[in-house]
Amino acid sequence: MNKKLSLALILGSSASVAFLVWNYVPLPSDDPWDDADIQLIRSLSLSALPELSEDLSNSVADLESAAEFGHALFFDRRLSGNGTVACANCHKPELSYTDGLELAAGTAIGPRHTPSLLGIAHSPWFYWDGRKDSQWSQALAPLEASHEHNIDRTTVVQLIIQDEDYRNRYESVFGPVPDLIPNVSASPLGNKLQIDQWNKLTTTAQVQINTAFTNTGKALAAYQRKIIPGRSRFDDFADRLTLNSSEEKNAALSSTEIAGLALFIDKGQCASCHNGPLFTNHEFHNTGVMAIRGELPPMARYDGVRIARDDPFNCLGDYSDAESTECTELRFARDANDLVGAQKTPTLRNVSKTAPYMHGGQIKTLLEVVRHYNDAPTSMLSHNEAKPLGLRPSEIKQLEAFLLTLTAPLATAEKWLSPPK
Repeated sequence: MNKKLSLALILGSSASVAFLVWNYVPLPSDDPWDDADIQLIRSLSLSALPELSEDLSNSVADLESAAEFGHALFFDRRLSGNGTVACANCHKPELSYTDGLELAAGTAIGPRHTPSLLGIAHSPWFYWDGRKDSQWSQALAPLEASHEHNIDRTTVVQLIIQDEDYRNRYESVFGPVPDLIPNVSASPLGNKLQIDQWNKLTTTAQVQINTAFTNTGKALAAYQRKIIPGRSRFDDFADRLTLNSSEEKNAALSSTEIAGLALFIDKGQCASCHNGPLFTNHEFHNTGVMAIRGELPPMARYDGVRIARDDPFNCLGDYSDAESTECTELRFARDANDLVGAQKTPTLRNVSKTAPYMHGGQIKTLLEVVRHYNDAPTSMLSHNEAKPLGLRPSEIKQLEAFLLTLTAPLATAEKWLSPPK
């Protein structure tokens, strides 16, 4: 054989072997777990999810009649300035209450990606930057946002008073509707004309409007507390997991998915933020995600916590049902400089249905998300908490395979998933 040809074959063979070695990762044995692993994995199961805590700031949060009222409001397009936008436009039940878009689209294109509402009632903070401290106060903001519903609070209250069904629902939950509501478009957060109209109202009228508007948010929150994740294949696996090996135990997940789970809780460092049965610590982290195209990097949680403190609809405000001593999250919220650029950790439940990803929908696929954390690019603002992982291509695929096991039908009753009849 020609010496040059022989050398080329040897080098080519070596390169192929090197490629295979780099991509080869042995799958776990029947029992890859120690006691600590098992304890961690079982803590991620929905079986470990505690009962939903009482929302002390919302006295009707668990009333069925309030949820039914909120259900009707959630799907009602009349709660928008142009009559075309409902909460369900951006929070589609079939997409795990997201919309599949990079940036939310209401009456205009918004500045952020729509987060899932799945299990969100367990969170102490809302929005990517946590600028709302309750589900009911969060529900109010999109109504008056110019790019979302673009309707003013006075018009919302007028709709409830004038619609016989809504009026009856409101009064069955909250008592009599207000009686001093003028037929004007008015809000302290609206355009110049709406602000002028608001300032002309008496203090009594303003308080009545704010109270009824607040109650609208509390009804919407009562409905959203019904949006809960269902059991996935991972949950079946986790609940069966013991130190005793058996084929039945492993039947819920494939060997590739089990390998991905091992990476998730160890080398991938995912469980440091995506922990607990909802796969989120409900905290805020800067992980080097690029800014939204055409925007400066956001201050995120650094600003969000300050906005929450100044919000008249926060836990400590006049429209909250909580005592001030019960507002511990808001009173003791951290506001250190390392929160610059920090975004809220989203749930990974049904993550396969919530693409694109990140606060601006910057990353299109789940595989790209895993690659992002594997590379851990330098943050444009402040520090990057994520560090390069050094995962091999096959490990990246294994981790993606595990994340897909978290998909399951919602545990929410079917009647809540479509407009009320």
